[in-house]
Parts: sequence; C-alpha cells; structure tokens
Amino acid sequence: MKSDKSDVLIIGAGPAGLTAGIFTCRAGLGTTCVEKLAVGGQASLTYNVANYPGFESISGFDLTEKMANQAKNNGLKLEWGTVKSLTKTKSGFSLKTQDRTYTSKKVIIATGCKTRKLGLKDEERLTGRGISYCASCDGGFFQDKVVAVVGGGNTAITDVEYLSRLAKKIYLINRSDKFRAGDYEVGKIKKFKNLEILTNAQVVELFGDEKLDAILVKDNLGTKKLAVDGLFIAIGSTPDLDFVKFDLKTDKAGYIVVDDNMRTNVENLFACGDITNRDFRQIVVACAQGAIAGNSAIGEK
Repeated sequence: MKSDKSDVLIIGAGPAGLTAGIFTCRAGLGTTCVEKLAVGGQASLTYNVANYPGFESISGFDLTEKMANQAKNNGLKLEWGTVKSLTKTKSGFSLKTQDRTYTSKKVIIATGCKTRKLGLKDEERLTGRGISYCASCDGGFFQDKVVAVVGGGNTAITDVEYLSRLAKKIYLINRSDKFRAGDYEVGKIKKFKNLEILTNAQVVELFGDEKLDAILVKDNLGTKKLAVDGLFIAIGSTPDLDFVKFDLKTDKAGYIVVDDNMRTNVENLFACGDITNRDFRQIVVACAQGAIAGNSAIGEK
C-alpha cells in the first residue's frame, strides 16, 4: 500500500476544505486533500448561486471549480479515495483509503453531510432543475411560482416561512398528521394564505424533462398530480463519521462540536463546514469556517 506524508491533511474538497487548503498552503505547510467523489461536494450541484459575494450569478460547479483551481495553484495536493479509517498515532494521525495510507500531524475534517433524499427515480437528474435541498440558497429563483416543501421538522417549517415571501403558492407535504416542529412554529405558518398543508402524504413520483414540472402525491384518499415549479426536500441530513476510530465529541445529531477556532476536543484535529454543529449552512459560511480552521492549523505549527 502506497503512503503519503504531509504537514496538514484535509478530508473533503468542498468549499470548506478547499478554503482551508488555500490558507495552509499559503503559509508554507505541505497540504494534501482527500476527496471521494468530486471537487465542490454538494455545493457543486447547485444550479445557480446568487448569494456568494463577488458573483451576482454563478453555477455551483463553476464556483467550486474556481476554488479548486486557486487551491491547487497555491500548492494543494488533491487525492481521490474513500476514507476507510482515521486513527491517532504517536506523531499525529493516520488515514487509510482503499489503496493508500496518509500520515499527518494535523487533520482538518471537512466532509460535509449527506442530505436525506426521497429516493425517487429522476431525483438526481432534476436536482438543481427544480429540486433543491436548501430554500435559503435557491428560493429566490421561484418568485411568484408554485413550490412544494417535503418535511415536518424545523427545517421544513423554516423553509415554508422563507418561501412564503417569494412563492405564489406553497404545498407543505408531511408524511404524518403530526409535525416534529414545535406547535408555535406550525401554528404560525398555518396562517399563511398561500400555503396548503397535506398531511399523511408523500411524494411518490416526479415529472419533468429539462426541469421539474409536477409531482405525484399519495395520501389516505389516493394519489393526485400537482403542477409545481420547485420541490424543496427538507427531511434532514446525515453526518458520516464512521471512519473516525477514536473519541470525537459530537452533538446529539452526530455533528462535530467545534469552538470558535474550529478546534475539536482532539489536539491538532479541526473541523469546518456542514459537518460541524453550526445551524447556518451556506457556501460562504463553509468558506469562512475553512479559513478559520486553516489558520488554526497554521497557528499550532
């Protein structure tokens, strides 16, 4: 098995990991970033980003590609592989993929988290073309249009409240007749005149060629087809930290607990981006956390 040694090892090449790499590389630290799928992570799937400073409108793919090019031009070494394990050693950390071992004194975890999906046919194809997992990211593209939100927790309720100021009509689709969100929050959105709530219901089929144009909803009375321009899926996200083989402090939902400097409870181990226990998840926030994490790693040289 091949081995690689660096001053800093970053896991995940999304906006947070790439920004962290820019900072550590510019400080002269040899930095390797391991990514399992594609540069940019979830952010690269966003069809149009309109709230990132400096770009009035840019695709997530183009934005994260620019980040990756900047990081590589500053010396970041990008490697591809699925992380199997991260363990502590006497001198730092050891990371293993399917065919390589990486060692480093410092590690920055920037793996993000997996958004839960409905698991429907064409869901991946229509993501960014009507289907979104972030209302605050993409809601602005649905001004005066008809949208649906799937979910019954706080995120879904927050999405409805946000979209109520933009969309002409909103369907809130909850698979139960009870909401996981608080009664006060649910009661608040029930007053919205442009909202229709469907309970004991679920989306079972998607329609659209170039973009989403309708969904099929099943409830206790049968099925009905709803014409919608957008579908916001808010059924939660899943942090994936099974590769960590030591005691790492996380919150109840499984996100890494960090301080204001992106330090974890483990010395020389940092975390940034959507994998951390911070509520506001945006590309610009991930970049800011990446900059802090990278600077913290530099400061503990």
